[in-house]
Amino acid sequence: MTDGNGIEVRGLVREYKKGPRAVDGIDLTVEPGEIYGFLGPNGAGKSTTVHVLTTLLPPTAGTALVGGYDVVKDGPRIRGLIGVALQEAALDPLLTARDHLRLQATLQSVPKEQRSSRADELIHRVGLVEAADRKVQGYSGGMKRRLDLALALVHTPRILFLDEPTTGLDPQSRTDIWNEVALMRREAGVTVFLTTQYLEEADVLADRVGIIDAGKIVAEGTPAELKAEIGRPSVHAIPRTEDDRPKIAEFLARFGEPLASTRDVAVRLGDGLGLTDIVRAVDADGVDIADLELHAPTLDDVFLAKTGRTLEGAAEEAEEAQQEKRK
Repeated sequence: MTDGNGIEVRGLVREYKKGPRAVDGIDLTVEPGEIYGFLGPNGAGKSTTVHVLTTLLPPTAGTALVGGYDVVKDGPRIRGLIGVALQEAALDPLLTARDHLRLQATLQSVPKEQRSSRADELIHRVGLVEAADRKVQGYSGGMKRRLDLALALVHTPRILFLDEPTTGLDPQSRTDIWNEVALMRREAGVTVFLTTQYLEEADVLADRVGIIDAGKIVAEGTPAELKAEIGRPSVHAIPRTEDDRPKIAEFLARFGEPLASTRDVAVRLGDGLGLTDIVRAVDADGVDIADLELHAPTLDDVFLAKTGRTLEGAAEEAEEAQQEKRK
């Protein structure tokens, strides 16, 4: 690490007395100013890792440095330089957003003369201007998550931990959070450790991704690198009638390896080939196809290949995509 905004973990273990080894000897490095996406199913060890890195839980074994400080020896120093937004927002339903922010500024030792202006700044930043003086009990889930994010930013942290910040939010609220996280990194150089079940979230935001399963990291790299490991894109052709399926399958076999499919006819493209090559051949040969689609490898494919199952958030993303198509 080049400065005090990074995270370095070596051989980290967290084992519960009467439970599983939730984190099982993981190594990871998050560079200063990086957004690191931490993917995994429920129970994989994501939240436990965050709790150790934010000094809420002691490790059973191994070492973890956050901002250059040891999570065991230097807890107060770490807590002074990080911001944390956990899965459940700890908000008082009878306080307003402005009340919460001023209280948090006091707790974080923000100078008294700066507290009101800092609260106003963050209210604008997360888009809560119109609701700033309303009690939180009337807020939607997305508004609560945005307020929780603002609270994590009150003291201008160098490192931000976001533990599944958009779970349960509607697509628009999720996008609002994504935009805010990207803006923080771009304008303030904040390092972000993001746990998520949403593959699109990791793909859009993360510079690098780590996939954890049963307490172990099973894959790590940039989204592009991980998808490249899966292989080449595939082409999917929808026959106009079932009688056309054999002819289309024979035609597509010229371009790659056939893939099992029930709805369409699909092949994994050979090296150097693209959708344009197939479209030209369709025109030249007069093949009758209802629709032709190119599917690039996705993080869902990566997750399936590395863990043998899909991620919970992937099903929700697929349903949302289908809803958008039906509109």
